[in-house]
Amino acid sequence: MSTTGTPAAPGRSPEADARLAADIAEIKSRYPVGRERSALIPMLHLIQSVDGYVSPAGIALCAQELDLTRAEVSAVATFYSQFRRHPVGTYHVGVCTNALCAVMGGDEIWRAVAEYTGLGPDETSEDGVISVERLECNAACDYAPVVMINWEFFDNQTPASAVETIKALQRGEDVAPTRGPETLPTFRENERLLAGFEDGRAGEGGGAGEPSLRGLRIARNQDWTAPKEETK
Repeated sequence: MSTTGTPAAPGRSPEADARLAADIAEIKSRYPVGRERSALIPMLHLIQSVDGYVSPAGIALCAQELDLTRAEVSAVATFYSQFRRHPVGTYHVGVCTNALCAVMGGDEIWRAVAEYTGLGPDETSEDGVISVERLECNAACDYAPVVMINWEFFDNQTPASAVETIKALQRGEDVAPTRGPETLPTFRENERLLAGFEDGRAGEGGGAGEPSLRGLRIARNQDWTAPKEETK
């Protein structure tokens, strides 16, 4: 199918529409003929990289391109928490308040972030720089409490360090995640990466840290191995 005739999202330029059409064609080409609907998740990330959220026009475009109904596309977009249904900031701040992060200080971090920004869950600042979210789990309990900004890790946080990071972003300064790229990408840049378009930064930053590897090293020192599956 073609994107011709699909209404553009408000504020999207003709050049952005042309690039979006080319990128959609690239994503669809990754899947066998007849299986194009498997491209929906990367296409939704692509929509977020252009519009800053899964816009109504983006929903319509995905439905048209993949021969789906808008309801089917919306069902996926509302199921996965990385897809946002309202515009988010250039820097989307997620504070983990699940069990381990909470007892390690996540609730205090959330209160400090909410008080400083004046924002509640899933709200965006008027200037569009910061949005905030309470996250259920970042899958990073070994570095609790953890904050994620644009899906990048900021480990072992405190209320003061989280607020200072937000202040630096508001000042337009580069900040460095504790893992991953050397400087924090914007929300839209990371959404394009999640759509499957490499940004050339895969080699930046460190790998797994000591807390993540400690269990593996203990197992090796104790000669512990997983039980082998019996075969008949």
